[in-house]
Amino acid sequence: MLPPPGCPAHGLDPGLLGPGGVRRLYGPEAESDPWALYEKLRAEHGEVAPVLLHGDVPAWLVLGHSANLTAMRTPSRFSRDSRRWTAFQDGRVGADSPLLPVVAWQPMCVFTDGEEHRRLRGAVNDGLNRFDRRGIRRHVTRFVDQMVQEYGPTGRAELVTQFAEHLPMLVMTQLLGMPDEYGPRLVEAARDLMKGTETAIASNDYVVATLRRTIERKRAAPGDDLVSSLMQHPAGLTDDEVLAHLRLVLLAANETTVNLIADTLKMVLTDPRFRAHLSGGHMTLPDALDQVLWDSPPLIIVAGRWATGDTELGGQQIKAGDLLLLGLAAGNYDPTVRPDPTAPLFGNRSHLSFGSGPHECPGQDIGRAIAETSIDHLLTRLPDLRLAVEEGELTWTSAWLSRHLVRLPVEFTPRTLDDEPAGEDEPTASVPPVADPAPPAPPAAAVPRPRRSWWSLLTARFRR
Repeated sequence: MLPPPGCPAHGLDPGLLGPGGVRRLYGPEAESDPWALYEKLRAEHGEVAPVLLHGDVPAWLVLGHSANLTAMRTPSRFSRDSRRWTAFQDGRVGADSPLLPVVAWQPMCVFTDGEEHRRLRGAVNDGLNRFDRRGIRRHVTRFVDQMVQEYGPTGRAELVTQFAEHLPMLVMTQLLGMPDEYGPRLVEAARDLMKGTETAIASNDYVVATLRRTIERKRAAPGDDLVSSLMQHPAGLTDDEVLAHLRLVLLAANETTVNLIADTLKMVLTDPRFRAHLSGGHMTLPDALDQVLWDSPPLIIVAGRWATGDTELGGQQIKAGDLLLLGLAAGNYDPTVRPDPTAPLFGNRSHLSFGSGPHECPGQDIGRAIAETSIDHLLTRLPDLRLAVEEGELTWTSAWLSRHLVRLPVEFTPRTLDDEPAGEDEPTASVPPVADPAPPAPPAAAVPRPRRSWWSLLTARFRR
């Protein structure tokens, strides 16, 4: 990945400034180059900067690596309970705010602390730990083969929309024991929700309705899947708690893994340092993933933490009930820990991309397994994969939480894969495909129905 602009002299549009001259963290100007904005804020304010969210709601963006770790590791000072937010209490966050799907309190581990957090987190950990890397690899390799079978004869593909955006959700629906038909529209809803658009709430409603249907089906016929595991766990999760954690796992795993796959593929195809190392065998794919996690975190911001009382962080006076946004991307480029942003960081996992402390991402091993296996197997099947456009033509879209590669067109020698009998690398029957009626249609404006082409082939072949 290229380093961020990093220069405070980069001009930023005056439209970024809100009341009191505080910079906005949303809108086209802020989202066109978030790294430039972070460096501007760092130059102006240091480790912690005041910012405005949608609706000009005030918050603090944590830019420093050390300050981020402090906020993550000291829940006594910085709680995950969003009900503490004074903006909620003062009525500054409307019922239609695009912030709500991300920050509104829900009965799940990411919004709790202490003993209640340990109870809920333990259930999630136990559910996720039931899926070993070998089992996940079987799902991934099967689906990669089917994708290559679909577009392999053409010698061309677009690896964001035809690969990265669909593979994680396809795998996660298997781990959750969901019907394959839910996958395509869940992809669209998840992307829309994470963008924080005006249709984010409608997309969130669709995700919730789909998960409720799955819970009801598993109540009647439990299986070896995450849904059944949470429902049957000794921690005694309520239906609302089960639903909230399934939504969390589904959305977080999809968004982060999509971005990790896309950005790592871009690096492998365009960066001469890594291309040379990979071909020479001097650098492993896990090393490349770590470099991407430093350079381009799957989530660039996490919301958030709420101050339990008046305190100080990074030289700023934080008031009780203030919202802190964890600046993962900004913290990864903190010059105190990374004075030369162009230096390789092979094997260094002190990045902030998966968080730290009691709320460190519980599904990071699954996300890495999906990303690493899918890229490795794709490169094995298409060894002469190469970028089909100039690198300078690649573009990204950004929202306040994430940055997303728009397209990654590639070409390769056309090829077909002969059908092979199921073997050691095929999915096991631990998460069997289940016939189920089609899910309710989401609001048309929020989740447009995708064309059923290669996805139909995938799901049909998986049921054989």
